[in-house]
Amino acid sequence: MALEMKVPSPGESISEVEIAEWLVKDGDYVEKDQAVAEVDSDKATLELPAEASGIITLKAEEGDVVEVGEVVCLIDTDAEKPSGTDDKKDEKESKESSEEESSKDKKEEQKASKEEDQSSSKEKEESKSSSDSKKTYATGSPSPAAKKTLDEKGVDAKDVKGTGRDGRITKEDAMNAEAKPSMGSPGKGKRGESRSKMSMLRRKVAERLVSAKNETAMLTTFNEVDMQPIFDLRSEYKEKFKEKHGVSLGFMSFFTLAVVRALDKFPAVNSMIDGKEMITYDYKDISIAVSGPKGLMVPVMRNAENLGFRGVEQEVKRLALRARDGKITVDEMTGGTFTISNGGVFGSMLSTPIINPPQSGILGMHNIVERPVAIDGKVEIRPIMYVALSYDHRIIDGKESVGFLVAIKEALEDPKELLMDGNVEKALEL
Repeated sequence: MALEMKVPSPGESISEVEIAEWLVKDGDYVEKDQAVAEVDSDKATLELPAEASGIITLKAEEGDVVEVGEVVCLIDTDAEKPSGTDDKKDEKESKESSEEESSKDKKEEQKASKEEDQSSSKEKEESKSSSDSKKTYATGSPSPAAKKTLDEKGVDAKDVKGTGRDGRITKEDAMNAEAKPSMGSPGKGKRGESRSKMSMLRRKVAERLVSAKNETAMLTTFNEVDMQPIFDLRSEYKEKFKEKHGVSLGFMSFFTLAVVRALDKFPAVNSMIDGKEMITYDYKDISIAVSGPKGLMVPVMRNAENLGFRGVEQEVKRLALRARDGKITVDEMTGGTFTISNGGVFGSMLSTPIINPPQSGILGMHNIVERPVAIDGKVEIRPIMYVALSYDHRIIDGKESVGFLVAIKEALEDPKELLMDGNVEKALEL
């Protein structure tokens, strides 16, 4: 019995996916629930598990975009699992096969040489009569109209994939081809290049970034944070915290709770535009930007207002590991009312983070550098982080944006009082 495996729906509003990679070969025997492919949607990369055990027949190529519900492979459930063979038998068969192939190659080489001579003579005769017959074109060559268009655009035919018969480049192919940007006069060094198709996820991220720039009135405001109070707390309590809860006491819990506090004070930042209306949320679903194998991913911490230091650190670790292992789901990246992005882990000193639509604000964290600052009229060296808030000026005024970032600064510079209610051990659940 041939079981048809169809593309499941990765989530609401997703109608198609791209076959990113087949994890098995055509004709392989697969076990039930074995991952047979990785598929890209515009939100995440997901694994496609085998629905039954049997011999698999692939019906789509890597890079193909397929509709949800479309058949991508068949599994012959009646096929028996191949029995294993010992190494000695395999080695013997491999050796015998190699000797047979060597002998066969010699015979075929002699035969090919004879046929080549005959073919050469035949080609001369066909070439002579071709002037009175219909003209043919080499595989992948452009039609006369396509060649003219390519010449006008300065595009090399070898850089264009033909869609005509036998891969011939049609006029439409030529019209759709884009001219390669000039790289100037060549130098003496190597000047190789390679092309690779962008994943559906990466293409969608690119579209969303451009959309955010074009469709929002985005501005960015900056401030700096003296991280010494947080350094002191982590130095004193991080070992107890890790021993008690199994996770490290990082910076994300301080920043997340500071954001929750600031969103309470400035609810417009926790809002979105929907047509002619503004929706303000009474919950705080905080998106955190993390790096995954397929690029940037933004999973969501639900109801962060209900999480303490332990809850935030555990959730951040869980989501980061799932993103790293490619197990993050579409649902885990759907929604979010505000985003935190930490470019500091990559060494960024300052940046203007791009809003994650339809959200209206994003906080950018950066690296921590020891800088000279004035403290009570004296110059001291303190660990300073620059922070940035990008916001949609259509619904967030300058006063609110600056006030929001100042509220975050205040909480981070006095975490014991503003984030822990004066009781550190209770807040850390020690």
